[in-house]
Amino acid sequence: MAGTSQKEDEPITNINVTPLVDVCLVLVIIFMAVAPMAVTLGIKVLETRASNAEGKASLDENVNIKITENGAVAVNGVRTDGVTFRGILAAALLASKDKMVIVTADANNKVGLVVEVLDASKQAGAQKLAVMKAGGG
Repeated sequence: MAGTSQKEDEPITNINVTPLVDVCLVLVIIFMAVAPMAVTLGIKVLETRASNAEGKASLDENVNIKITENGAVAVNGVRTDGVTFRGILAAALLASKDKMVIVTADANNKVGLVVEVLDASKQAGAQKLAVMKAGGG
């Protein structure tokens, strides 16, 4: 090695940290590039309040989805099953002026079903999503 006075039979006791620093800097750069993309993923949900309804489109113009405790789903009062749900939802969104979907679910509903309904609404073309708790409280 240049600059060291080491004999051939002595073990190497100096640690070269340059490769470690290089790898760490590359990882930092990768995390800095990926972090903004990880934050933007997800479903945006509007928070509902009574004062938000003033000056907005009427509730009749929105798509209302009700999920009952037993897992039954109704779109604008029409009960659907897993086969007809997406078709009825797409037709209701085409008729909607502001493409807003309001999902009303009970506290006892499974989160997975609510998320599936929200995801299907977004895929069908909903521009705004709102989640309400049944019972008004």
